Amino acid sequence: MLTCLIVASPQLPTPQHMDQIEAFILAGGTSSRMGKDKGELLLENQSFIQRIADTLFAVINSVTVVGRSSTDPRLKTALDVYPSWGALGGLHAALQSCTSSWAFVIACDLPFVTSELVSCLADERSQYEAVVCIQPDGRPQPLCALYSVQPCLSVAAKLIDEGKRRPLDLLERVNTRWVPFSELTELPRSEKFFVNINTPEDYYEAVRIEANANHHRQP
Repeated sequence: MLTCLIVASPQLPTPQHMDQIEAFILAGGTSSRMGKDKGELLLENQSFIQRIADTLFAVINSVTVVGRSSTDPRLKTALDVYPSWGALGGLHAALQSCTSSWAFVIACDLPFVTSELVSCLADERSQYEAVVCIQPDGRPQPLCALYSVQPCLSVAAKLIDEGKRRPLDLLERVNTRWVPFSELTELPRSEKFFVNINTPEDYYEAVRIEANANHHRQP
């Protein structure tokens, strides 16, 4: 059963159990179904990238955007080594750019992840080479996951050489901790963690969800 440490607020030092983790936001996709850059879509006057970065900086000191440049001075940037290789290419670029032992990798179209979720996944690294969430629909979400850099970068490179494109192929070849959604439900706002924004309809629904949440938070 997953047990979580209390995470730091943005004003406090990074928690000790997060010291060897860098974070990477994958933002190099074509956004063909959305018709515009998903990373720059706004929720509450913040782009998805800014929103996710704020979440990550609450618990991780280094955040890098993969696949595109960023005007946010807090964020590092990394270019895809294999720019037309989809999610696995972005994951490879993140792992290759990481200077710490572990990389937390997240897609830019998952704007509702929280620092509590990231911290809890970090607690599960012992004896594993990757830690990945299972969504409520039973599917793994490899773009909200932790990767041990040394073994996972080697496997990612081999998969690309073999013509493979799925991050799931990587997770199936390393020692992975698969975290079922049932172990995440006690975290605040867990029902929204894996709301994935791919289409204009998804985006309008995300805006509605956030507006409703803000309404309920008002006194």
